[in-house]
Amino acid sequence: MKKILITGGAGFIGSHVVRLFVTKYSDYQVFNLDKLTYAGNLENLKDIETKSNYTFVKGDITDADFIQQLFQEKQFDAVIHLAAESHVDRSISNPLEFVMTNVIGTVNLLNAAKAIWGCSKDKPVPTDKRFYHISTDEVYGSLGDTGLFTEQTAYDPHSPYSASKASSDHFVRAYFDTYNMPCVISNCSNNYGPNHFPEKLIPLCINNIKNNKPLPIYGKGENVRDWLYVVDHANAIDVIFHKAANGTTYNVGGHNEWTNIAVIRLLCRIMDKKLGRAEGSSEQLITFVKDRAGHDLRYAIDSTKLQNELGWKPSLQFEEGLEKTVDWYLTNEEWLAHVTSGNYQHYYEQQYVHR
Repeated sequence: MKKILITGGAGFIGSHVVRLFVTKYSDYQVFNLDKLTYAGNLENLKDIETKSNYTFVKGDITDADFIQQLFQEKQFDAVIHLAAESHVDRSISNPLEFVMTNVIGTVNLLNAAKAIWGCSKDKPVPTDKRFYHISTDEVYGSLGDTGLFTEQTAYDPHSPYSASKASSDHFVRAYFDTYNMPCVISNCSNNYGPNHFPEKLIPLCINNIKNNKPLPIYGKGENVRDWLYVVDHANAIDVIFHKAANGTTYNVGGHNEWTNIAVIRLLCRIMDKKLGRAEGSSEQLITFVKDRAGHDLRYAIDSTKLQNELGWKPSLQFEEGLEKTVDWYLTNEEWLAHVTSGNYQHYYEQQYVHR
């Protein structure tokens, strides 16, 4: 069986990728490596945790000795690297944590893979191995009113988070050029959907609307983001992992540009309808707060290359995807309660430690 290591697999995007690979590829042995920080939640994977081709490993990618030992023991054939600190506000208050996880952690994984695969400039790129690094559109900086990020857009990060991801991208490309590592990269736009930790805009506002709490919006809410449904992103990762040529980069976007205030107003209308409230009542909760430092005005991804070369395209428009997302949160109130109370952090001990 091909052994696939997925890092950050208990997180938001990672859990959807783990589920997809475990259920779709019975000939893959999928290893989910996660440190289980606040954003890692094994309750995201309750439905597949007993599958015979799934293994969870608790560990820290910044621990070089642990990573080297794990790779030597398991002899992974491929790595799908999603583990990252990703919240911009947290990066502003603690940038070094982002450097450690996003930069040092990525280099530790590259070094461990290089060692077991025997990668060297003196040898051809291995055709049966793959190191797939998932990154963000934030490395490109900010756009004006027009234009789109392409794979040729120059990097221009504006926050400690995006700077750390830009650095990790450069290391992955450097290992391809220097050591003939079989690497690919993708840069995605803002994800939304089930299992999203409720510090991010959409799940935070869903939870706050439910509980009649203020909906904090930075500045005037004029910042524009391209929204990508997380299941569509997982499918894109599947396609890129299996079809992309080594050394290539693909942008993954949902072709759904919305200002933050428009997103929240749409969300308020959906929530009013679902909760049986008077139309417009949830909008009264909108509260504008001081803008974030270094807040990029607009992101927009051009995923034409991915669509034309590998045949992927998003399946949902934003309105449909947002309604599906609301339905999931309203149906999975226990999950949300566990996350907001912190009870989810005990799931590892309950389900894994004493097995």
